[in-house]
Amino acid sequence: MALLHVDFFSDALGMCTAMDVILPEKTRGQIGMEGRGAEGKCPTLYLLHGMSDDHTIWQRRTSIERYVADKALAVVMPTTHLGWYTDMHIGYKYWTFISQELPAICRRFFPMMSDRREDTFAAGLSMGGYGAFKCGLLAPETFSCCASLSGALDVGEICREKILSNEDLFYDIFGPADQVAGGENDLFAAAERLAASDRPKPRMYMWCGTEDFLYKENVHMRDHLKALHYDLTYEESTGNHNWGCWDQKIQSILSWLPLGR
Repeated sequence: MALLHVDFFSDALGMCTAMDVILPEKTRGQIGMEGRGAEGKCPTLYLLHGMSDDHTIWQRRTSIERYVADKALAVVMPTTHLGWYTDMHIGYKYWTFISQELPAICRRFFPMMSDRREDTFAAGLSMGGYGAFKCGLLAPETFSCCASLSGALDVGEICREKILSNEDLFYDIFGPADQVAGGENDLFAAAERLAASDRPKPRMYMWCGTEDFLYKENVHMRDHLKALHYDLTYEESTGNHNWGCWDQKIQSILSWLPLGR
């Protein structure tokens, strides 16, 4: 695999930003690992971070590079700060960046990346799980599969009940708390709107630990998606909101993705 650290300018954000990118590379001489190169254009996974983290975190906390070595899969890990993958009420256009600008930039920088919907995926943990599901539900023409680990999926409740601290930050991101539910950033409403439309529907994967403080809202989302007849794979197991769980379950996501089909 090739690991690239990329600093670049985002017009959507109006500032320089960063991403780390893993590209498939065919290798035979590496001790303990054999890399598989792409035959033609390679599929791409946009792997999103949580609230306290940045574009480096998946490499620092998991063996993601080793896990994808034999899969001919590109992995893009962008930094999105605390923007919650949203065009903020007061702030920056992180949703425009992640859903539109970033895929276009990556395909220009790395022509080996496929531009087909069937080859473009999103996954993430916690805040990044919300971002990944948002990619699938609000930009399904771009992302064919989305996966959430311990996702913070009910932002209406998070804002209304002040589940996470820093009320001022969440106002800047989502606007007035009583207007979040049913709005453009509400994944429950987004799932209903997409289900009622003729737009393509994503395949979806969820996992949450049964001891996680976000477990109840994950079960709520599971039931909501099943009632709307989404193609959903749901898993739960003993676990909390930590990297020991996510390091294991990112491997489950990689096995679930339709690679090589």
